[in-house]
Amino acid sequence: MPSPVAIDPTHYAVVSAMITPAFFLTAASSLQISSNNRLARVVDRMRADIEILRGLPQGPARVEQEARIATHRQRSYLVLAAVRMLYASISAFVGTSLGIAVDAFFGYRLDLVPTGLAVVGVLLMFAASVCLGYEATLGLRMLDRELNEQLAKDRLEVKE
Repeated sequence: MPSPVAIDPTHYAVVSAMITPAFFLTAASSLQISSNNRLARVVDRMRADIEILRGLPQGPARVEQEARIATHRQRSYLVLAAVRMLYASISAFVGTSLGIAVDAFFGYRLDLVPTGLAVVGVLLMFAASVCLGYEATLGLRMLDRELNEQLAKDRLEVKE
């Protein structure tokens, strides 16, 4: 009895090629999960800061709180953009896998469609990573500013 590879060697090559985008899917999915968690944390923090804002009278403390909320808003938009790009990249990688199968079915006439979808998926992941990196930088800047404010308050209390 001949081996299945001897009967149709391209079948296994096509299946193997279709599995390759799964590695990118795994990476994009991991980023997606962490991005959704980051978005939830930023939103929770913004809601807490909005509650603080409600109790503040007009003045420098209110202005500072409004600036924090504005930064949270910017952070949330960055994470949301990353989430959208990651969903699109996942779609592109699924399309890559399907494109490989359809291309093989039609006798390799789709030319660069599967490759183009893979490139789009990778570029979207790259752009999402850049957004997440910038959002992390904003978060760290906020933390640093809050720490400096607290240290300044502590120094004033010690002097009094």
